[in-house]
Amino acid sequence: MNSKQILLALIVPITWGFGFALAKIGMDQFTPLLLMSLRFGIAGLVLVWFTKPPWEYMRELFMIAFIGSTIQYGLTYYGLKGIDVSTASILVQLEGPILALLSTLILKERLGWPRALGMGLAFAGIIVIAGEPRLSDSLDSVALVISGAVFWAVAQIMISRLKSLSGITILAWVAIIATPQMLLISLVIEEGQWESIKSANLVDWSIVFYLSFIMTVIGYSVWYHLLRISDVSKISPFLMLLPVTSIIGGIVLLKEQFTLAMGIGGLFVMTGVASTLIKWREPTKQL
Repeated sequence: MNSKQILLALIVPITWGFGFALAKIGMDQFTPLLLMSLRFGIAGLVLVWFTKPPWEYMRELFMIAFIGSTIQYGLTYYGLKGIDVSTASILVQLEGPILALLSTLILKERLGWPRALGMGLAFAGIIVIAGEPRLSDSLDSVALVISGAVFWAVAQIMISRLKSLSGITILAWVAIIATPQMLLISLVIEEGQWESIKSANLVDWSIVFYLSFIMTVIGYSVWYHLLRISDVSKISPFLMLLPVTSIIGGIVLLKEQFTLAMGIGGLFVMTGVASTLIKWREPTKQL
């Protein structure tokens, strides 16, 4: 990856990390699926004007929206309601290793030992942070977040195969398709949607704005663009920076406590990501 691609890749964990903390706050007012439908509905309405309908790919986009947005965000954000942002963001980092593994098994991409070692180190950091005795009463929420990570990784493999579609096209139509899916399921399993919309204040709608424009339009546009121009196994390590930005967001916005385990684990994660960016030279063969 060149320097421009690395800078673009850094936008993703920053926008997503703070969005994770803001979504936690937003769910005090809106139910999870309602909040996500507002987020993707607004983002889709903004982006749809910049792209034509890719009719020949609508079936694939429908499945991507269902797996990678409706199911994944439903699982992840219902899990987030039951645990703190820091813990949830750590569990979400399973997305990176799962994605890299799937790209190796399904797409036959070459992982290489430096990236494998870096991912292993970052995963060790996740284990250090998650090893704190804070999850014994929230195993159901933990299971939901981990399940969401699996569905997300599967959807990214599906997206990486749509090489002929631009990132904006994928993002716009996934958002448009996922919105009614989320609303329908919200009407079935949630309640009080209209009351929460009527009583929402400026802060609540500011959170919706961030999730729609900053986290989704900007963050996912960059992510989908990188999926098209780079190997999945090269960009997935950047997702391991999400615990760092999410923990910062949790501390700043939710007054969550920063612990020694978070510091040590965060250092492991950052070191692991850095090691994946080093261009290792192959040993010279002696004749």
